Amino acid sequence: MPLSPSILKSLTSPTISPMAKSTPKLTQSALGWAAQDSSGKLTPFMFKRRENGLDDVTIKILYCGMCRTDVHFAKNDWGNTTYPIVPGYEIIGIVIKVGSNVSKFKVGERVGVGYVAATCLDCELCNSFQENYCDQMKPVYNSIHWDDTPTYGGYSTIMVADHRYVVHIPDSLPMDRAAPLMGAGLTVYTAMKNSNLFESPGKHMAVIGLGGVGHMAIKFGKAFGHHVTVISTSPSKEKDAKEKLDADGFILSTDLKQMQRNRRSLDFIIDTVSAKHSLGPYLELLKVNGTISIVGEPAQPIEVPATPLIYGKKVVRGSIIGSVKELQEMMNFCGKHNILCEIELVTIDKINEAFDRLSKNDVKFRFVLNVAAHQYSSRL
Repeated sequence: MPLSPSILKSLTSPTISPMAKSTPKLTQSALGWAAQDSSGKLTPFMFKRRENGLDDVTIKILYCGMCRTDVHFAKNDWGNTTYPIVPGYEIIGIVIKVGSNVSKFKVGERVGVGYVAATCLDCELCNSFQENYCDQMKPVYNSIHWDDTPTYGGYSTIMVADHRYVVHIPDSLPMDRAAPLMGAGLTVYTAMKNSNLFESPGKHMAVIGLGGVGHMAIKFGKAFGHHVTVISTSPSKEKDAKEKLDADGFILSTDLKQMQRNRRSLDFIIDTVSAKHSLGPYLELLKVNGTISIVGEPAQPIEVPATPLIYGKKVVRGSIIGSVKELQEMMNFCGKHNILCEIELVTIDKINEAFDRLSKNDVKFRFVLNVAAHQYSSRL
């Protein structure tokens, strides 16, 4: 999940940095699908990517995950969008050029790029594999790169990326279903890792919200050997949770009897909800020493009552996306255990229809833009 609007405001302004370079030659033509104003409507947009540098790989984009965050930026819902904007931060493709300083990638390899386009590479966070928290982190879209060029995202035909922010995609993973792992998958993977759920199977955990992020939390929870419950306001989600995603339990959060019956039953909760809500009822579900990890980001403050925290030694923590090291680690884990996103492929002609449906939460469970099909049809 991307960084907050307040942080992004500081990141979208040019900054003097030890990594700063002179403006490069913009030589590689790209076709993107961009919003030109706050209507959020996406239209074809021709632009130039920089020439492949010494530390770069150029990637032919085949698939890109689509999420609600892309819609927010396209419509300037957070007040910090710079137009034209080409969204997309769950990017999968094939390497077509390699810089002379790059040794770990070769032409023809399957690769992915997530939310991070650049960091300072020299701070305590960057040196401890936490570069996603670097103060000078530059996102893959709606920002200004160190070379003073705007960043444009994965709703496009090619991308030039510093190899230090690129990962390999295991051959066993279908590329379309692997795309949302770059964002939705990484978001929950790192949140669970940070709460030590890898090393201690058999925990009782729950997922609040059954969307693109939430359904991946179920899959990782099961893969890590935990008992997984879904918490939702929608009774209709129970069938999908149990039958499609193999969840062990379901709690309807609007049913006070169900909530009371499950009091102090959970070791860990991951909260994926991006709408305003109170943590109070969910904190009551945690055991003593339980943890709730917030990965959704409501625009308004979340209510956190003190009493259940104090009387249960409970922990509320946050987590956002993950480092490149964690991204590769997660991809390898998914390749080994065949963990994939549930998707609906979107053709370019349906891109605005998909945006409208995202605004209404009308998707099971993640849209993926099929750039590969467009590139193929355009050659016919």
